[in-house]
Amino acid sequence: MGDSRPVYQRIADDLRRRIDEGGLAVGERIPSRSELKRTYAASDQTVDRAVRVLKAAGYAEGQFGRGVFVTDRAPLGSLLRSTGAVDTPFAAQIRGYGPPPRPRQGEQSGRQPPPDGGTGRNTTLTWEASSTETAAPERIAQRLHIGAGTRVLCTQYEYLANRHPVQLATSWEPLAITEGTDVVLPERGPYARRGVRGRLAAIGIRVVRARELVGSRPASTPEAEALGCAAGSCVTVIERTHFDGDGRAVETSDIVVRADRWRVEYDIAFTS
Repeated sequence: MGDSRPVYQRIADDLRRRIDEGGLAVGERIPSRSELKRTYAASDQTVDRAVRVLKAAGYAEGQFGRGVFVTDRAPLGSLLRSTGAVDTPFAAQIRGYGPPPRPRQGEQSGRQPPPDGGTGRNTTLTWEASSTETAAPERIAQRLHIGAGTRVLCTQYEYLANRHPVQLATSWEPLAITEGTDVVLPERGPYARRGVRGRLAAIGIRVVRARELVGSRPASTPEAEALGCAAGSCVTVIERTHFDGDGRAVETSDIVVRADRWRVEYDIAFTS
């Protein structure tokens, strides 16, 4: 039976297979448009569409005036999410991440074991944040068990590991809980840059648990620009909601990381 795939899909699949099997290495230039046209007896439009598919999947990136090259898709590390995470808005521990060494002349670039042995101790985490008062959209109101349109504080975070983008997050907190206190603005005041548990403990609210729902979707254009990937690339999305001792939702957030570069790791302790 003949191959029923569209020609552009067949070209993209063949190139992906060559990359996955090592026939095209990281940093290597993929065949030019004229080479692909000749190999597959395809038109300019068909070849261009195949290359767009490859780029959208994160397998290749264009360099102006030079061509299209195979990208490094190896995971950079993992984000360990556990109750032992440091009390910061990041709420995770970076593991297995370290800057790759510069290749010597004549050597291929590639990731090597990180210099810290995989613990992430040599990683410098920084972030920027901005907060605005807004009305809770329906989906956020449902997660916080409040009415749609209720006033919340929305804080957007952009996290960098060794000055490279690692994670985006958007947090919503009901202003009915924090308004008029020292913790209303997460990045200002005496409890700035603390996590949800630490900040709310300062106003007598004990956060006892968090629920996380993990999914995936295509990256939006703003997310892709911030994370350094192509729009439409797969991202991992974590919906996290914090609850106090009475079961009240006190904060919820959307966390976004590149699915091809960062793994999400959970440390699950069993109790008797």
